[in-house]
Amino acid sequence: MVELNPPPAARLDAVFHALGDATRRGMLADLALGQRTVGELAAPFDMSLAAASKHIKALEKAGLVRRTVRGRTHICALDAQPLHDAHDWIAAYAQFWSARLDVLEGLLRRDAAAPAPSKPPKGDDR
Repeated sequence: MVELNPPPAARLDAVFHALGDATRRGMLADLALGQRTVGELAAPFDMSLAAASKHIKALEKAGLVRRTVRGRTHICALDAQPLHDAHDWIAAYAQFWSARLDVLEGLLRRDAAAPAPSKPPKGDDR
């Protein structure tokens, strides 16, 4: 139908789940600028480290974040590959709908270019 080699469903589900939360999207945007500690990721959201850790675990489950531990410090880094997989999945549907809309546009242009049917003369009750 639309795609030949989809990523595993569970991984794609986890990515979309992770992206479904504004806090996690904000954390990803921050990580796109470089590695951050859990505390640095939590700071803009005025949340506890425990709450931030739950969000980071959802990002880790999706494969979007890698966490390393140095002593007592947890350092997070972005892994963008799952975002690429999600983009590819969405792009397949964009192509699908773009093709359908192109067909619709062709039909509308054909109808607009066709001569209008002639009207029967007034008083003709056909």
